[in-house]
Amino acid sequence: MPKMKTHRGAKKRFSRTGSGKIKRNRAFGSHLLEKKGKRRKRRLRQSTTVDKADQKRIGKLLPYQ
Repeated sequence: MPKMKTHRGAKKRFSRTGSGKIKRNRAFGSHLLEKKGKRRKRRLRQSTTVDKADQKRIGKLLPYQ
């Protein structure tokens, strides 16, 4: 069986942590920032982990990470 290809779009958006969880950046932090509060904008800069329900689906796109 041939090697699986990594999904190139997913590779640019997700990475794995040391414990194997999938890390992602938060959405809604790129524009329309005037109406968002300081605390909210600060939290949008931080990365977070992918929800447990989506880990398997996104993990299939990243077979070698």
